[in-house]
Amino acid sequence: MTGKGLNGTLKKRKRTEVFFKALMIGSTALVIGSLLIIVATIVWKSLPALSLAMVTQTPRGGFYLGREGGILNAIIGSLELGLGATALAFVLSLPLALYLNLYKGRGSRKAIWTRFSLDVLWGVPSIVYGAFGFLVMMFLGLRASLLAGIMTVALLEFPIMSRAIDEVVRLVPKDLRDASHSLGATRFETATRVVVRQCVPGILTAVLMAFGRGIGDAASVLFTAGFTDRVPSSLLDPAATLPLAIFFQLGSPLPEVQQRAYASAAVLILIILATSAAGRLITRRYRKNVVK
Repeated sequence: MTGKGLNGTLKKRKRTEVFFKALMIGSTALVIGSLLIIVATIVWKSLPALSLAMVTQTPRGGFYLGREGGILNAIIGSLELGLGATALAFVLSLPLALYLNLYKGRGSRKAIWTRFSLDVLWGVPSIVYGAFGFLVMMFLGLRASLLAGIMTVALLEFPIMSRAIDEVVRLVPKDLRDASHSLGATRFETATRVVVRQCVPGILTAVLMAFGRGIGDAASVLFTAGFTDRVPSSLLDPAATLPLAIFFQLGSPLPEVQQRAYASAAVLILIILATSAAGRLITRRYRKNVVK
């Protein structure tokens, strides 16, 4: 290659690198800017209604007509439903991910079809899960309740969490598992004492991702969890959630009630941001145990 041709190739590569670097910077700015715009808009719209009473009181008579009260029932209901559903989904997802990777080979038909089924379930709209949960409730003779909502949201989170944990477990070096087996550890011991320990940061990320999806969904709990102005005292009581509170309040023609909808949205965003921040801190603590 002549000097002229070499210089032309280098210039072309440099232009390509500059283009993709600018594209990456632009994409990052777009993501961060979108988040800031959304959060700033919600917070700005919620300021007139956001108060201590708003988050410490339950709705009173005429709350949806602009009178006194708060959204404490929806806050507690969302946390109970989100935490319960995430815990149930985790109990099902982690064993499945470990089974697919440690007891079944990557070329196993059962593993391939299981992952394909999880991918399909991931793409199913949440309203379909809500309709399915409603049919199960009718079959079992249950009414709208916190328990029904937890079961339905757990089904919604299950494929998300399972596939995320599955991908994390697949990244564990095979040599690490072989070393564990060579020392006499069984598959179960390797899974629980070696693989899970290596995957704690990724597993935590998967759990937070599923929790964020579950606590922010409205369609799956519309017919299953119901809605109430009281804090649920048992699993068989109906439970209010922040997404449904936002939906009902935003549909009101009264400006005061609409402002409360934005305040509810701000509280929901704050819960998700606080959960993500706590997850980041815990992830940093366990990342030092990961073999790279």
